[in-house]
Amino acid sequence: MDRGMVGSTSRGRLQVDVRHHGTSAVLTPAGELDHHTAELLREPLEKSVEEGRVRLVVDCSKLEFCDSTGLNVLLGARLKAEAKGGGVHLAAMRPVVARVFEITGAEAVFTVHDTLATALEE
Repeated sequence: MDRGMVGSTSRGRLQVDVRHHGTSAVLTPAGELDHHTAELLREPLEKSVEEGRVRLVVDCSKLEFCDSTGLNVLLGARLKAEAKGGGVHLAAMRPVVARVFEITGAEAVFTVHDTLATALEE
């Protein structure tokens, strides 16, 4: 299995690391996902789907904040991945981030895992 780091990008308050784990793309956003930083996550999510990695695992353990723009990025990635037979899995959400998904009802459309390890087991 390829578990190496394949990329990393940063803009101030957000850094996104991307690696491959089998047929999955594992994206780890660290910092604040909002209107100013959302493109940093959108680009690697879309690139992963274009490259055929349609099982997207987003490790949220380092995500400190997510606003509606960030949520929309993840919802858009979900639609693109599902159109190609995949999906978006969210792992290890901090309570402040999980609350956004709970309030909006978005948690119902994602597969949510308590830990990254459980997300990668499937």
